[in-house]
Amino acid sequence: MTNVSVKKATIWKDTPDIDAAMVRMADELVALLARRGIADPLMIGIHTGGVWIAERLHARLGLGEPLGCLDISFYRDDFSRIGMHPEVKPSRLPVSVDDRHLILVDDVMHSGRTIRAALNVLFDYGRPASVILATLAERGGRELPIAPDVVGLHAHLEGDEEIRLTGPEPLRMMRGQIPGKPALKGADTGPDHSSNLDPVQDHP
Repeated sequence: MTNVSVKKATIWKDTPDIDAAMVRMADELVALLARRGIADPLMIGIHTGGVWIAERLHARLGLGEPLGCLDISFYRDDFSRIGMHPEVKPSRLPVSVDDRHLILVDDVMHSGRTIRAALNVLFDYGRPASVILATLAERGGRELPIAPDVVGLHAHLEGDEEIRLTGPEPLRMMRGQIPGKPALKGADTGPDHSSNLDPVQDHP
C-alpha cells in the first residue's frame, strides 16, 4: 500500500463509519433491485476508489458475475481544469453489457462529470438495459443533471474543502485541503491510489 500525503486534512469518516455506510448501501441496493425486478445485475466500479467500494459491495451482495472496472481518464471533458491523471489504468468488463442491468459505483459524487465520462465508456462497450448509480459519498457542486440512486454519506463542505477516499486498507475518507489536488470548482475528487486488479479485457 502507498500512503497519500494529506496536509491540512483530517479523517472525516474512519473505517467503521465507511463499513456502516456500505452496509446501508447494500441494503438499499437489495431493495431497489427487488422493486425493479432485477435478479442478475453486473457491478462496475470506477477507478480507483469506486473499485474499492465496488469490491466490498459486490462481496456483500453475493453477485454471481465478476466485478468490472472502468478508467475514465480519456473520456473527461475538463482536462484543462484538472489535468490528466498520471496513472491510467485498464478498463475491464468481464462480460458484455448489452441489455444488462448495471450497478455503477464511485467513491465521491461531485460535479457529475466523472459519471458522464463513465457512461460514455460503457456505451462504447454496448447498450445496457439500465444503470443504477451508487456512490459512497455525495457533496455539493453538481454541474450536470446526474444524481445517484444510492448514497452512503452526505458531506457539507466549506470553502475550498475537499473529501478524498484513501485506501485500499484501511479505507478512510479525508476532509480538508489535499496537496497536489487544488480545489477546483466542478472537479470531481478521486483518490490517487492503484487497485490491485489485473486486466481481463482491455478497452481498445
